[in-house]
Amino acid sequence: MAREASVKNLTNAKRAKNDEFYTQFIDIQKEIEKYLDYDPNTFRNKVVYCNCDDPFESNFFRYFVLNYNKLGLKLLITTSYKPSPVANTQLKLFGDDKTLKKSKGRPKITANKFIISEVKDIDGDGEFNLKDVAKQLKANKNNEWTPLEGDGDFRSNECIELLKQSDIVVTNPPFSLFREYV
Repeated sequence: MAREASVKNLTNAKRAKNDEFYTQFIDIQKEIEKYLDYDPNTFRNKVVYCNCDDPFESNFFRYFVLNYNKLGLKLLITTSYKPSPVANTQLKLFGDDKTLKKSKGRPKITANKFIISEVKDIDGDGEFNLKDVAKQLKANKNNEWTPLEGDGDFRSNECIELLKQSDIVVTNPPFSLFREYV
């Protein structure tokens, strides 16, 4: 029965030309743990780029930012695509997007680039979580949140330049562009 539902969802998405499928957080966690079992330093001092992952929506971004210190990342870069067909429908990084200033980029209007170079508990509640990330990004404290010049397409010159800076790419590209992506 679950298989039938999955096939039905994929068939409906194909008809609607909808490529936006999100990888579950637990699946990302399980896969990354396999890499870490093989080599605990897989991500240490590495630049990880999630080039098809809207930071407002992506569980890849969520996983890597929440595990930034544990993994020993040097940088986490993520870029979003404009227009996002699913903006503000998945991960609520900033809660009500009315709190966002237009100059920082609103998820439905601009493609955004996030470069994370430091994460820590800044609200003093004793734990590091997405609220801390949101506060750090809003204040641009040791991290960067800027609109992209273009639309955030992974094939754009702007995103290719970010790709050249990265050591590891982890993403879920649009299924219809998978061959081109690889």
